Amino acid sequence: MSAPRRPLDDLLLYRLSRLIAVGGSMVIRLCEGRFGITRREWRLIATLASRGELSSSQLAGHAQLDRARTSKAVGSLVAKGLLSRTHPAGDRRQVLLGLTASGQALYDELFPLVSRINADLLGTLDEETATRLDDALRRLQAQAERMAGEAVLPKADRSRRGAGSG
Repeated sequence: MSAPRRPLDDLLLYRLSRLIAVGGSMVIRLCEGRFGITRREWRLIATLASRGELSSSQLAGHAQLDRARTSKAVGSLVAKGLLSRTHPAGDRRQVLLGLTASGQALYDELFPLVSRINADLLGTLDEETATRLDDALRRLQAQAERMAGEAVLPKADRSRRGAGSG
């Protein structure tokens, strides 16, 4: 007799993904419908608002996005007048990204709305449970980072060389 199958709902990462999908959809609707930016663009704006000017690679790292997606979103945000590119101390090789006045104004208007969604979600928990959840999430994040740093896993082969053979 085979072992009983465990439902996907038992997996922590799946449950977190579902929470992000449902809760995050409200943020996406605000970003896209009211502010004309994507979720990824919002992440970059929020990162720059909290950290100040950054290089593109620093921004990608802090926002946990790959450089190609970051570059595309940065180009879009520059075109929308929300981000600026500057060269520090006349160094034409280095580019720093920062919020324009319009970008800061968008952040100042959108951040409280996003914070409210988060507060409403956490409002279902009493203070002690919310504190324990925060501690648990901090520990889970640290463990995930340790595991990712130690993992020896194959990288995805995104080439089409092997497609159709076999």
